[in-house]
Amino acid sequence: MSTRSPAFSVLAHHKFRNFLLARFFTTFTMMMMSVAVGWQVYDLTKSPFALGIVGLAQFVPAFLLTLPGGLAADRFDRRRVIIFGVSMELIVALTLLAISLSASPKIGLIFAVLTLIGVGRAFIAPAAQSFLPLLVPQEDFVRAVAWNSSVFQAASIAGPAVGGLLYALGPVYVYGCATACLLTASVLFASVKAPAIVRAKTSTRIADLFTGVKYVFSRQAILGAISLDLFAVLFGGATALLPIYASDILHTGPWGLGLLRSAPAVGAAVIALYLAHHPIREKAGAKLFSGVAVFGLCTIVFGLSRSFALSLGTLVVLGAADMYSVVIRQTLVQISTPDAMRGRVSAVNLLFIGASNELGEFESGVTAAWFGTVSSVVIGGLGTLAVVAVWAWRFPVLRQMDRLDNLNKT
Repeated sequence: MSTRSPAFSVLAHHKFRNFLLARFFTTFTMMMMSVAVGWQVYDLTKSPFALGIVGLAQFVPAFLLTLPGGLAADRFDRRRVIIFGVSMELIVALTLLAISLSASPKIGLIFAVLTLIGVGRAFIAPAAQSFLPLLVPQEDFVRAVAWNSSVFQAASIAGPAVGGLLYALGPVYVYGCATACLLTASVLFASVKAPAIVRAKTSTRIADLFTGVKYVFSRQAILGAISLDLFAVLFGGATALLPIYASDILHTGPWGLGLLRSAPAVGAAVIALYLAHHPIREKAGAKLFSGVAVFGLCTIVFGLSRSFALSLGTLVVLGAADMYSVVIRQTLVQISTPDAMRGRVSAVNLLFIGASNELGEFESGVTAAWFGTVSSVVIGGLGTLAVVAVWAWRFPVLRQMDRLDNLNKT
């Protein structure tokens, strides 16, 4: 008689285990490089606006290519689509390594090569999200989402911390390690073979790119969930400004920046592991809004903090609150969408996420240049709270959503 905990039973599926490990390496790499790039750009420019451009450089190609990436996930082998995206990120790591080895790194070239991260993400993200339901039975899917989120957060903790430590030796060490990790991830993704799915043939009309958009806008709960994330993080995200906080406000070095970047993931990992053992059973909609509200409050506290310890603690709570909403939103989107549409619907979801993250970084850089760093973060937190109030009123079906394991498709 097996004594394995239900939370760990999902790991019995070897394809899922390999997928998780590959996702760890890709996320670890991106988080590690984000610390190096952020510090390197601010060190070269001392400009909040330049930090905003880092986000914009990644957002523009992702915005243009995420819908095609979702269509590719529904038309082609999702594993190969993922590997193509990882190859784009590998080119970025190698190019940044070469730039850092040069005598005088060019900031324009750094911005240019960062666009390939957006290209890679546009194909990896929808293919990976729509690939996940094929690796486990549906009854294990909520736990699979929690484990997937846990691995993402573990990589988000380790990546910035390792990136900050390696950057103390030099950026070439960060980008060299990133190259090795991405090569490993490619091999692991290649080993994951999901069951063959017979899909209806899809045409190549331009209109098919927008099928996922139409589906999302026809489902009020899905639309409300992903648009809530879009605007809440767009206003509340202060990630782009962490190099300024580490350098000029909290007065730490690259190691401090690494810890600040890791802190939200610590809280998120704790919540994700908790949800793997205790899946959300009821009042999912109310918990979604509560998590986003706490995210906004923590953003305000972080913006006003002058204590490194308080800032770290606040970011841990912020990450925990954000993870609550992530698990609810991802479960809602994936379970409520038929497999033949998952790639395109995931693309729309990820387009919203990309806009909230990278475009939010640009917005933070611009507002910091206009109003100052602290004012920018505080205003963003207040904006997040306003979004929660408006969305709770505008999307009652989402606010009243109860069980995640009994979602309908209407």
